[in-house]
Amino acid sequence: MKEIWEHLTNLIDAEAIISKGGIYLIFFIVFAETGLFFGFFLPGDYLLFLAGIFCATGMLEVSVYQLLGTLFMAGVLGNYVGYWFGFSTGRMLLNREDTMFFKKRYIFMAEDFFKKYGGMALVFGRFFPIIRTFAPIFAGVAKVKFKTFTFYNLVGSLLWVLLLTLSGFFLGRKFPGIIHYMPFIIVGLIVITATPVIIAYFRSTKNNSPQNNLPTE
Repeated sequence: MKEIWEHLTNLIDAEAIISKGGIYLIFFIVFAETGLFFGFFLPGDYLLFLAGIFCATGMLEVSVYQLLGTLFMAGVLGNYVGYWFGFSTGRMLLNREDTMFFKKRYIFMAEDFFKKYGGMALVFGRFFPIIRTFAPIFAGVAKVKFKTFTFYNLVGSLLWVLLLTLSGFFLGRKFPGIIHYMPFIIVGLIVITATPVIIAYFRSTKNNSPQNNLPTE
C-alpha cells in the first residue's frame, strides 16, 4: 500500500516527474491530463513551467525546441483522444455514475465554458485545471465539427505550451538560483490556476443539473 501511495504521489509531483521520468514521462502526463477524464488531477500548468526552468538550468537534458515540440504534440494528441471519447460516448457519458475520478459536474463546467466562449473555450480552457481535461470531451459530446475542433486544438496547445514553458525557460536562464525556490513557485502556480476553477465548480454545482440540454455546436 505504501508503494502504491508513493507512485501516486510521484504522479502529481511535477519536480519528481521531470527529474526522474524525463521527457517521456512529461509527454505521458501532459497527454493524460489533456485527454483522459481520469487525468484531471495531474499537474499541467506548473509541469510545463517547471520543465522550462529545468531545461534552462540543465536539469532536464533536452533542447528547448525538443521540449516545446514534445509538449505541443502531447497536448494536441491528448485533446484528440478526449474529443474522440466524448464523440463516441455522447450523452451516455452523463448517465455514468460518479466515481473518484469522474464527476458529471466536470462536464457541466466545460459546458458552461463553451456557452461563454464558444470554440475559444478550447484555447482558454488550456489554462485552467479540470476545464483543460473536460473541454475536449465536451466538444466531442456536443459534436463540434472536427475541422473547428482541430483549429482550436492546435492554437490552444501552441499558446499554452509556448507561454508557460518559455516563461519558465527564460526565468531559469535569467535567474538560475530560482531552482532552490521550487516549493514556493509550485504553491503560487497552484493557487493562481485553481482559484477560478474552484469558483466555476461551485457555480456549476449550483446552477446545473443532469437534465440540462447540451448544445449541438
